[in-house]
Amino acid sequence: MAVTVSELFMQSLGALRIEPTAKRIRAVLDGQTVVDSQDALLVWEPKRVVPTYAVPERDIDASVRSVAPVDTNGRDFARVPVWDPRVPFDVRLTPGHPVLLERSGSGFAIDGFIAEDPDLDGYVILDFDGFDSWLEEDDPIISHPHSPFSRIDIRTTSKDLRFSLEGFHIARTTRARILFETGLPPRYYFPREDVLVELEPSDTETSCAYKGVAHYFSPVIPGVVTRDFAWSYENPLIDGEQVRDYVCFFDEKLDLTIDGIERPRPQTPWS
Repeated sequence: MAVTVSELFMQSLGALRIEPTAKRIRAVLDGQTVVDSQDALLVWEPKRVVPTYAVPERDIDASVRSVAPVDTNGRDFARVPVWDPRVPFDVRLTPGHPVLLERSGSGFAIDGFIAEDPDLDGYVILDFDGFDSWLEEDDPIISHPHSPFSRIDIRTTSKDLRFSLEGFHIARTTRARILFETGLPPRYYFPREDVLVELEPSDTETSCAYKGVAHYFSPVIPGVVTRDFAWSYENPLIDGEQVRDYVCFFDEKLDLTIDGIERPRPQTPWS
């Protein structure tokens, strides 16, 4: 019996997964290159859906010191079936021991982890958020490393798309761009001139490793709170260039019709 590829990925979610990368990986803190490796691995620890980097200890320009495990009592993630980047680095199911990366006189201390696994012998798993910046070759990487098994595709569509809430029309277009991203529902990006309501800017920002930094908006609907129901990429990364300055809405929170047919609201972590 055939299985979908996505099912295969989910079946391995509880395992420690690794994949070599041919890219040169560097990590910078306080203007100093701390990591520079041609032999990095992408590592997905159990339950995590995005990878981090592990590098040979010899490629770290800092001392690596074992430390006591962090007390994670009171932070119960066991019931969360899938761990995204919101789950802290020091929460894990992988056997091993935590370490600190330190450099004399610098004052920095970066979290790492040494897994008890023969395929990671000599490697240190690194806290992505512990550094100021990362480079793959000479290009910056934000949010988390790119997975070779995840991607985004952007396609134009002439479908008649309409967003509304409680009968109030928010946006309508036949010039949308659909963004398909591995593991997520399709997202519909509208030209700004096809948005029918005022968009009140928010101070909320999120980052995506593939698209860049998103800036959020609240559609102005009388008597209705719609904080952060919409977002836009004003300066996207190269993969998201086709949706620059387009506006996307959470269809988990709004009513969407496609060619006159109402679409059920998807169930996601943003529902």
